[in-house]
Amino acid sequence: MAPMRNVIQSRTTGAFLAPSFEDGQPEWVMLLCEAAIVEDLETCVQLIEDHTEPFHRPQVIDLDGLYRPPPTL
Repeated sequence: MAPMRNVIQSRTTGAFLAPSFEDGQPEWVMLLCEAAIVEDLETCVQLIEDHTEPFHRPQVIDLDGLYRPPPTL
């Protein structure tokens, strides 16, 4: 089974959680291309618990599930 590709996004600001270029600690960035890909839900949960506040209203986005081709008739 292929690893999942998830990102953590703030529903309040639209920002994404990503590692800092300076020290690697998670920080919020505005660009999806800078977001950290998280391959398992357990890590997502841990990152949300450790690095978000309730006002962020964090959500996990499954990048592979964003586009679903329309059903054929």
